[in-house]
Amino acid sequence: MVPGFLRRGHSLDRLLSRRRRAVSPSPSFSSSSSPSSPSSSRDGSFGSSMAEDEEAAGSVPLQKRVLSRSHGSRAIPGRPQDLPPVPSKVVRDSGPPSDMDLMMEKFSKLLLGEDMSGTGKGVSSALALSNAITNLAASVFGEQRRLEPMSVETRARWNKEIDWLLSVTDYIVDLTPSHQVSEDGTNMEVMGTQPRRDLLMNVPALQKLDAMLLGYLDNFNEAQEFWYVSKHASRSDEGDTARQGDKWWIPTVKVPPEGLSDASRKWLHHQKDLVAQVLKAVMAINADVITEMDIPEEYIESLPKNGRSILGDSIYKIIIDDIFDPNELLSSVDLSTEHKIVDLKDRIEASVVIWQRKFCNKLSWVSLEKREQFEERAQTVLLILKHRFPGVPQSSLDISKIQHNKDVGYAILGELLQNP
Repeated sequence: MVPGFLRRGHSLDRLLSRRRRAVSPSPSFSSSSSPSSPSSSRDGSFGSSMAEDEEAAGSVPLQKRVLSRSHGSRAIPGRPQDLPPVPSKVVRDSGPPSDMDLMMEKFSKLLLGEDMSGTGKGVSSALALSNAITNLAASVFGEQRRLEPMSVETRARWNKEIDWLLSVTDYIVDLTPSHQVSEDGTNMEVMGTQPRRDLLMNVPALQKLDAMLLGYLDNFNEAQEFWYVSKHASRSDEGDTARQGDKWWIPTVKVPPEGLSDASRKWLHHQKDLVAQVLKAVMAINADVITEMDIPEEYIESLPKNGRSILGDSIYKIIIDDIFDPNELLSSVDLSTEHKIVDLKDRIEASVVIWQRKFCNKLSWVSLEKREQFEERAQTVLLILKHRFPGVPQSSLDISKIQHNKDVGYAILGELLQNP
């Protein structure tokens, strides 16, 4: 009985005090009372008290009795107990993820630098955002292999997800001083924020060019005189135009036996000229963005100490000559292949960086004015190369700038330019 009494929440002192009261005779009893009276009174009071406790404890469920016990208190029968609510388990629908879920997943990867393991070995924010734009463009435009309008679902996905990624540019701002008048009329100069100038100009321009390209695809919604061979077409249907080379995935185009009409040819040439204008504008913006990027230290450390060693004696003598002719320099080198054009561009750009960084201070006869003159001549040669060969691949300096770029704004512009 004692262990049950203690389990119900009563303290040991309370039990002993009850027993002492039961053992000691009551002062109201007379001496003539029978000896059995104290015993019967003791047994009756103790037994009735225990019975009341058992009855009170039995009327309350075991779970509520256990939870309601605190510092020797016991549950009061008939009173509702304040139990903590049991959290309900959220059951997610088995349907496709919502736009909010997709956006949270995309931005969580960006914040972690594409390292979802949480080990802290992710890439920089600029590179993570750059890769996200590249992967999105590859998944959307990678399947656009025909001159036909883009599907409604694909276009909606492109517009939606590229807007998510471009929302980062809203928080890339410059601090500019501005004047503010306080309540007492004091004129104070405070620092305000405004969107970065290059992003404010180039991002809307690139979005407009992107809409123009999608509009040019919409121009092919009408029936054309050419058509594409189906993927499941037989060998006889493909004829001699079946692709067997490296670009086998590009669909095969078929034209009538007599060829395209003059009107169709003119219309296709017009569409080509429109796309060429967009490409020209994109290349101009791309050149400006790469020029504004910082030259990485990794590239500078790989350069020699002077321009002669990287240009060669013949080109160096033409540049430092009193009478400089850029066409003479270009005619003296072999520009027959694309590789040789890029190699000349790499050497001239490296010499410009060397002169800008003043690596040739050891040559006492080369003054600052001379270095500036040599740099201007080399820049002139680069400009002629870019206009004469606009489609050559990027130089080593451009690749190094893009690879080691840490600026999020430049990363966004660079990827939008490469994936318009």
